[in-house]
Amino acid sequence: MIRIALLVARKDLRIEMSSRVLTWQVLPFGVMALLLCGLALGPTAAGHSHAAPGLFYIVITLMALLMINRSTAIESNRGTRSSVATLGLDPSGVFLGKAAALVVEMWLASAVLLVGTVLFLHVDRAKTLIALPTIAVAVVGLSLAGTLYGAITSLHSGSATLLPILALPAFAPLLIAGERAYSAVVYGGNLKVWWSLLLVSALAYLISGILLYGVMEES
Repeated sequence: MIRIALLVARKDLRIEMSSRVLTWQVLPFGVMALLLCGLALGPTAAGHSHAAPGLFYIVITLMALLMINRSTAIESNRGTRSSVATLGLDPSGVFLGKAAALVVEMWLASAVLLVGTVLFLHVDRAKTLIALPTIAVAVVGLSLAGTLYGAITSLHSGSATLLPILALPAFAPLLIAGERAYSAVVYGGNLKVWWSLLLVSALAYLISGILLYGVMEES
């Protein structure tokens, strides 16, 4: 399973590096969206509002949906699915590999957005660095859930619009816990509760993906 996961992750990352969709399309979209959020708050409110963590997670969610659709599109071709079925690859390994590749891409996107959060929304840089572990875990959870729900929608027409409808409710615990954890670090609050919810949610999607990914792809 681990060997298949590494092969799938390497394949997805190589495709991304050659296409550069993340670099030239997704990242510019995220930066512009975050900049517009800063402009909407205004120069005065941006430095005193507590909305920055929430805006960060809204933008990273939009970027995640784009990247999940991109990741799913790689496997959506019927010929590719037939080849995977013929090879007899372990669905759990495929799930872990696709999720791992998505995690790497999402971590890169999050790093860029956090720089934008500091610059555009005037969030304290040192406290943002302290919040990095919670953000990293939230991104892992989003990637795991997104990979699982991407498999559900991949064979349906209009998957690009169906994915947000199905995935956003699943993202809710991660987004709420991630935003509250980020806010707790920057503005003060109970961090332990939100840390626990993040870890439990990410673990639940990891187990669900390992057990159900193959079934979801065939449904």
